[in-house]
Amino acid sequence: IGGSFLVNDDIIRLAEDIRAMRIRGAAEIGRAAAGGLRSYALSSRSSDARAYIEGFSEVYKLLMNTRPTAVSLANALNYIRHRVLSAYREGAPPEVLRQTTIDATDAFLKSSFEAVKRISEFGAKRIRNGDLVMTHCNSSVAISTLIEAKRQGKSFSVIATETRPRFQGRITARTLAEAGIPVTLIVDSAARYFMPKVDKVVVGSDVVTANGAVVNKIGTSQIALAAKEARVRVYVCAETYKFSPSTMLGELVEIEERPPTEVVPEEEIAALGNVAIANPAFDITPAEMIDAIIT
Repeated sequence: IGGSFLVNDDIIRLAEDIRAMRIRGAAEIGRAAAGGLRSYALSSRSSDARAYIEGFSEVYKLLMNTRPTAVSLANALNYIRHRVLSAYREGAPPEVLRQTTIDATDAFLKSSFEAVKRISEFGAKRIRNGDLVMTHCNSSVAISTLIEAKRQGKSFSVIATETRPRFQGRITARTLAEAGIPVTLIVDSAARYFMPKVDKVVVGSDVVTANGAVVNKIGTSQIALAAKEARVRVYVCAETYKFSPSTMLGELVEIEERPPTEVVPEEEIAALGNVAIANPAFDITPAEMIDAIIT
């Protein structure tokens, strides 16, 4: 990732951490991106409003281009950008633009954490004693929902998929186990094998489209399909900043294609010969395969 005198090293590192998935999970990505704009405001020494906006726009573009599918990132950045540009059009001086950036970031972060808390309270009501719940990938809001159900005294267990090729499901399994929830880790391809024993599927979301479809980690749609076959309810936990306004205008969600080295180590690719490697990060689950979006 390139930079200029307008973008400090910390922001460049942040952008690379988001792109390289060292920062992962839709909610965390959105919060991190918002924090990048806050970092710019704190470090900016622009002496006039136009220079501040030029730097702000450069940081905005840098962060916006890190993860194309994550609408939480775009919505977080646009939430702040809208407020800063409105202040700029009203003639605000640079010190006011800096404070507007900081205040908007703080407001977004507060709203984000409050959303997780509220969703967890709503979602926990769906969990019953004795339930076996399947989850996929590493969704902070889905995890929070399950932990809240545990906090309420409910006794249940969880099946977590590994979520290849980055194995985010291992993080989920460890987090749930540390919270005292019995959890079993399975390979992704075993989801249908276990589904007849499952009572509910609880997953997060990276994007919710205008027609109710959900874009989430690759493999989610197959789990939802197996759940529909087994008549198992599928619940999606999603903050409203994961709703995609652009899909209301007919735009399609771009599905991010990750590097092939996430699937096959670089030193082993040559041994495969003339074999193409596809690594889409997300898939789309149609609305008719989802029982409820908890938001």
